[in-house]
Amino acid sequence: MVTFLTAFITSFLVALLILRFAHLHQRYSADHDLQGVQKFHAKAVPRIGGVAIFLGICAGLLTRFWVDTFVLKVALLVLLSSLPAFASGLIEDFTKVVSVKARLLATFASAALAGYLLDAWLVDVQFIGLDYLLAIPAISILFTCLAVAGVSNAFNIIDGYNGLLSVVSLIILFAIAYVSFQVHDFVLMACAFAAMGAIVGFLIWNYPRGLIFLGDGGAYLLGFWVAELCILLVTRNPQVSKWFPVLVCFYPIFETLFTIYRRVFLQKANAGLPDAAHLHQVIYRRVVRWAIGTQDEVLLTQRNSLTSPYLWVLCGMAAVPAMLFWDNKVVLQLFIALFAITYVWLYWSIVRFKIPKWFVINKK
Repeated sequence: MVTFLTAFITSFLVALLILRFAHLHQRYSADHDLQGVQKFHAKAVPRIGGVAIFLGICAGLLTRFWVDTFVLKVALLVLLSSLPAFASGLIEDFTKVVSVKARLLATFASAALAGYLLDAWLVDVQFIGLDYLLAIPAISILFTCLAVAGVSNAFNIIDGYNGLLSVVSLIILFAIAYVSFQVHDFVLMACAFAAMGAIVGFLIWNYPRGLIFLGDGGAYLLGFWVAELCILLVTRNPQVSKWFPVLVCFYPIFETLFTIYRRVFLQKANAGLPDAAHLHQVIYRRVVRWAIGTQDEVLLTQRNSLTSPYLWVLCGMAAVPAMLFWDNKVVLQLFIALFAITYVWLYWSIVRFKIPKWFVINKK
């Protein structure tokens, strides 16, 4: 609890300072691009909320110094490993010149550093055939780094609306903390609670009014943090199914996979080009229909914030069964298949205007 509260207070105050002195740094730190295909805010907003998250996590973990120095040591190694991923995103937030490829490489480096420092490599994933390949060290290292980088990028992809990524991260981290408690891994519990406290402190300023954004620094930091905790959870605790991380993170993972399929196979376009056809964006346009066409800041903010809860529920549909069946590979795989079917049905129902009327917010 002390870890959570310290992280919360620190993140809250750092975000407050960023907002209070925005006039000093907004030339570099604010998101001034209001016309991009993935932009849904009406005025420039600071996009360096990742700083509050990072410092909140640091403060929360440092409270372990007086409780358990071993927990602190391992947790600080995870924090150290996150620096390349966080720094690449934060530099992009300030400069707008860091490519997606460069950020992915930085996250890849973070995963490699964590694997080296904590001996956290995936040597089996409970998948026939692939496990034989993962017995080869070079392949195991490459696969682990690609998995962490992929999840981190997936988190960045779903960061589109007030509170969306923050609450999704909270849900996933709570599931990780719960399973960590079940297997008595208090190191990972501390890491999860530190991140949760930092997110809640930031979230007060982000949702529903959107006064500050996570930015790429915050998105990549949270993506790496979740991915690395998942890797550590299954490598340190063999009783946890390797399919638990897949299901608990399946919303951002499947969003990414479906986006690649949609762009490459349906649109014949570059998979790396941004567009406005992610699930959260089609919900924004076709489910939360009121205030369409307006430029009123208050109405746009309200519409933006009403979009996120739909995705929170969707994420919960994966996280809850992942928590309940964290050690049952077959059941986890069944829920993964069910989630994929539900996602595809929901997406195509929305784009074809075949969704139930009760699902639509159409304020008069």
